[in-house]
Amino acid sequence: MTDFMRNVRLWFAPQDVRQEGDTPDYRFSLANERTFLAWLRTALALVGGGFAVDQFLPDLRWGWRVGLALALLAAGVLCALRAVNHWVRCERAMRRGEDLPVSRFPVLLSLAVAVVAVAMVVVVLVGWDG
Repeated sequence: MTDFMRNVRLWFAPQDVRQEGDTPDYRFSLANERTFLAWLRTALALVGGGFAVDQFLPDLRWGWRVGLALALLAAGVLCALRAVNHWVRCERAMRRGEDLPVSRFPVLLSLAVAVVAVAMVVVVLVGWDG
């Protein structure tokens, strides 16, 4: 738990990561940053999808609309938080000369998106008035 708290502290003071280990090749740090930005784009797409479901499907039953919208919004929030945490963990690992951290988050996010996609297929096939 203390390692997690240290990572969270580094979210708000990223310059402190320089106190650990040696400076990695800048190409690796820049690749880590590009990965971070890709995760943020994914988070923004999920949030946008959540708002789109809520705003552009008014004829969809309230429970379906809210459930799908909240699932997408929650996935977007988690993705954004995971992005910064993963960036810090990777940067620290590179500076220490350790293996990059592994994560189950991509699988969980994929499953969540797949569940929402299947629900949307059901909505399309059954119809909005269900």
